[in-house]
Amino acid sequence: MAGEIDYLSKPWLKSYEQGVPEKIQYEEICMPDILDRSAAKYPDRPALIFQGFQLSYRGLKDMVDRFATCLAEFGVRQGDAVAIVLPNTIPCVAAYFAILKLGAVTVMNNPLYSDRELEHQFNDSGSKVIVTLDLLANRMINLRPKTRAKQIVYTSIGDYLPFPKNLLFPLVAKKKKLAAHVNAAPDVYKWKDCIARFSPSPPKVKTGFEDIAMYQYTGGTTGVSKGVMLTHANLSKQVQQIRAWFPKFEYGSEIMLGALPFFHVFGLSTAMNFAVHMGWTDVLVPRPQPEPLLETIRKFRPTFAPLVPTMYIGMLNHPDLKKTDMTCIKGCFSGSAPLPVEVIHDFEKATGAVIVEGFGLTETTPVTHVNPFAGGARKVGSIGIPISDTECRIVDLDTGLKDMPLGDIGELIIRGPQVMKGYLNRPDETSNMLRDGWCYTGDIARMDEDGYFYIVDRKKDMIISGGFNIYPREIDEIFYEHPKVQEACSIGIPDPKRGENVKVFIVLKEGEQAPTEEFMEYCKGKLAVYKLPSEIEFRKELPKSTVGKVLRKELKAEEMAKRKG
Repeated sequence: MAGEIDYLSKPWLKSYEQGVPEKIQYEEICMPDILDRSAAKYPDRPALIFQGFQLSYRGLKDMVDRFATCLAEFGVRQGDAVAIVLPNTIPCVAAYFAILKLGAVTVMNNPLYSDRELEHQFNDSGSKVIVTLDLLANRMINLRPKTRAKQIVYTSIGDYLPFPKNLLFPLVAKKKKLAAHVNAAPDVYKWKDCIARFSPSPPKVKTGFEDIAMYQYTGGTTGVSKGVMLTHANLSKQVQQIRAWFPKFEYGSEIMLGALPFFHVFGLSTAMNFAVHMGWTDVLVPRPQPEPLLETIRKFRPTFAPLVPTMYIGMLNHPDLKKTDMTCIKGCFSGSAPLPVEVIHDFEKATGAVIVEGFGLTETTPVTHVNPFAGGARKVGSIGIPISDTECRIVDLDTGLKDMPLGDIGELIIRGPQVMKGYLNRPDETSNMLRDGWCYTGDIARMDEDGYFYIVDRKKDMIISGGFNIYPREIDEIFYEHPKVQEACSIGIPDPKRGENVKVFIVLKEGEQAPTEEFMEYCKGKLAVYKLPSEIEFRKELPKSTVGKVLRKELKAEEMAKRKG
């Protein structure tokens, strides 16, 4: 059969950058031991910088050990779950490593979630302690009786600030809504009191490499979020895979832009765990909006920046870009959503930095594909090639058993050491996702002759119009090329004759105006007739997840509700 392909022969290996191995000799070392090793190697190097406050690797290890002692005193034992509800702050990093050090299970939660979403995650995970921010503490106190959580520990943005910010903070914090009064309640503790009170001598715990380290929640945008069980091996092997992918970067020498939220697995692995593994300084950005991102780049000159498309788009469209020298950045990594081609060109022109686009899932810790960073071909629009020790196939959409010929589209399935153990308390969903050692991603993709993969769309997002398959991403790309468009997102809407039609939501660049007809005309000749949108709606902004992914599902849900109403 023409184009037949043996995916297991790994045609992508010929595109690997020099020095990147096909297979890795993994070290069996858990993340807390990796931190201890970096602290021994680089004790005085800043591990974390927050708003200018610096904490050395020695200081971070001390803080981790003290909080681990505190949690043990609270009654946290091996296998118990502890919830963290924090933006990127120093206590967020320290609490994460302290929980793992005890052999307990970390549950990272999005601080922007509603009480209903948090209550579900606390209960589903059985979290015994909640670590949070003073701004959220009263909500957590009110939620606590509905959960199994006993103690609450809260920190404040003002806990770790350099002079004179630390003196000014109490004077302006409440007015600016950067701090809040926490109501008196039993078993509620201040983070700094806990760190001061307990010694850095936590109980020694023998953690198994295959033990569960985290419940990382996914899929909260539709239905109930599921707890992805990630093991210590998943976390450790993933950072070793990322390390292998960037062989030219050296230990102890770079500055990481810690802007991706650590409560999301993309930020957790690429911007937090990887920095600790490499002994790099991590500059924490709790609110990754264009202004603070550009200010952080000006002040701290980061050299490595994993970000998501909305962060690149936001910076490019911000007036402060003109006064920001971006040449400090050696490498940018983009993931979590497709990066429009125009944005890659514009950003690389503005900075001189190379952006490599990658791909992954919460269920794969998350990175599975990246474009070669140096020396290999970067293919614009491609998620790249499978990283070391990662096998991929494209299989038919109906049975998921038949390999598709080269260039044909099908479902992307993945096998590798970064694939999760399964979903917490959800055996049916686990067996649907994990089959014969392969992880079924639900993404429709194709592979080219060089082994580069292209995501065509989510299986769930595909629009079927008059029997034709339409992939929203293709339509989005066309709109991103229009000079007046800042963001675009297309969905399928019901049509009595064709089943579905295309509707596009557009956010125009500041100061731009355009009638609907201009865009309707613009699409003609660029899209097949059956793909042309039947409706266009202009918005000031599009709904996004906290990592800046445009929520197509949410737009679809809004649209369906409107039509029913």
